[in-house]
Amino acid sequence: MSEIIIPSELLPADGKFGCGPSRLRPTQISAFAAEGASLMGTSHRQAPVKNLVKRVQEGLLDLFHNPEGYEIVLGNGGSTAFWDVAAFSLAEKKAQNLVHGEFGNKFAGALTTPWLEKPTVINGEPGSRLWLEAEAGVDIYAYPQNETSTGVVAPVKRVAGVDDGALFLTDATSAAGGIDFDPLETDVYYFAPQKNFASDGGLWLALMSPAAIERVERIAATDRYIPEFLSLKTAIDNSRLNQTLNTPAISTLFLLEQQVSWMNANGGLAWADARTKAASDQIYAWAATHELARPFVANPEHRSQVVVTIDFDGIDAAAIAKVLRANGIVDIEPYRKLGRNQLRIATFTATEANDVSQLLKSIDYAIEHLG
Repeated sequence: MSEIIIPSELLPADGKFGCGPSRLRPTQISAFAAEGASLMGTSHRQAPVKNLVKRVQEGLLDLFHNPEGYEIVLGNGGSTAFWDVAAFSLAEKKAQNLVHGEFGNKFAGALTTPWLEKPTVINGEPGSRLWLEAEAGVDIYAYPQNETSTGVVAPVKRVAGVDDGALFLTDATSAAGGIDFDPLETDVYYFAPQKNFASDGGLWLALMSPAAIERVERIAATDRYIPEFLSLKTAIDNSRLNQTLNTPAISTLFLLEQQVSWMNANGGLAWADARTKAASDQIYAWAATHELARPFVANPEHRSQVVVTIDFDGIDAAAIAKVLRANGIVDIEPYRKLGRNQLRIATFTATEANDVSQLLKSIDYAIEHLG
């Protein structure tokens, strides 16, 4: 195949559409060069970095509608680390996990431990969504708000009829900051900052209810073995001091704070939600009328507005992605374990609507010249 050159007038200004890590806004980079770089190489237990952490915490509470009594807790590691944190520090006896993709399945695996009963796993087919069910004896209900591997979204909502004191855990890594929600409908809303928050990895953050914090305190007071790195009580204690147990990535915190401030200044989570929905709607509308493309998630109510998965018939999606990558449009290949002939496109909050329009023009050009 000869090299296909997409005309420059069809290309997006920024060709990064990957589902993690996401693109950064240019102003974040320039702000880091002007202000954030001075924090590098300094102690995370001194005022400059602690004040940065405090601004992140206060900004996230504002973004998440300031639910009374909730706290922003942060710790070292990403969402994968938080799955083990939850197994050690939040689950008492048994969990129920909703699975509709790879990451929900991994959390279910983390909650399968010698000190817990085997979790109940409600397993839907990739591209579809089921829902949690009230079950006696379950004290943790866990689910991904947005399944990054498949582009399926679930509502943040409690289930009626659960046991008293049962907690709801929402894996919000690719949804937080891009999809609006009611924080009172969950107890732990946790995420890593490299998606809608246009930052880097190395941290997990969680919006935690008073009931979740009380559960952590109660478990910590038992004789359960909890490694300090996976102790949520240790993370809570440090977060109340605006710090983490171990040295955090300062650049991650700075870029996160810049993005949170930008979101709040422009209208908060409702504004961000409208922005990601407008971007993703462009792609779904394009796919719905294209002769070779169709949305992978059949039910429109189940389609993510931040991770768009599009199946192709009659053309190799990998070939499309290869052409796009050669022209500076990167990371739109499908999730590696899904095995679909598709493209997976992030429309996180930092993504400009015009870039999405240009992306679709570039895809059309690639398809035309591959055919």
